[in-house]
Amino acid sequence: MIALLRVPLLFLAFLLINLALLVVCVCRPFHKDNVHTAGKLYSLMAKIMGIKIVITKDDKVNETEPYVYIANHQNSYDIITICKAAMPGVVTIGKKSLKWIPIFGQIYWLSGNIMIDRKNSGRARNTLDIAANRIAKKRTSVWLFPEGTRSYGRGILPFKQGAFRLAKSTNEPVVMVTASNLHNKIKWNRWNNGIVLIDISAPQALTDEKTVKEWMHYFNGEMKQKFEALNTRVDELEKSE
Repeated sequence: MIALLRVPLLFLAFLLINLALLVVCVCRPFHKDNVHTAGKLYSLMAKIMGIKIVITKDDKVNETEPYVYIANHQNSYDIITICKAAMPGVVTIGKKSLKWIPIFGQIYWLSGNIMIDRKNSGRARNTLDIAANRIAKKRTSVWLFPEGTRSYGRGILPFKQGAFRLAKSTNEPVVMVTASNLHNKIKWNRWNNGIVLIDISAPQALTDEKTVKEWMHYFNGEMKQKFEALNTRVDELEKSE
């Protein structure tokens, strides 16, 4: 019964949000805050999905400074949850194929996001050069999902090196964004689907004491620990409600 109400509400909300975002993006194409605006608007659907999103941000994160953000990628609900944490002045790196999705794809492109062709390794490397140039010239932050694919309940998957090569080449700190577990959390016929915690950790510069590969493994371990800590905290909070 709840699902029968939730589905049309979610569809209507998604349609209205996309129309609003399309207007925003057409009026200010490629604006540095379009992704931030999109994250805030899409997260409004969390109430319809019955989830409460709580974001904590380290005080050392300065919204006016460029960073390389790395975030865990779980499933299709990420657009409602972890994307809410996108700071002003951030763009993402996403699959080139996204631009062919009606309305959403055009919004994604007009938001100033950087498209990557994963089937062509040469073009993929060129995309990182474009991202580095964007950081250097426009002082834009770049958001990546270093796992490279959705985890679908497998925890934090191994990272790819792209984000860390980007951080190293631009000499900008890495900021880790971690969301608690979403796998099997949302039940369509359950109105209250609990809490999702999102942590934005302190910026960390990639010094020469580690290689890019070593930094990649380091942050993978750090995100695994943060993920487990957030899940434990979610359990505690939901039991107390």
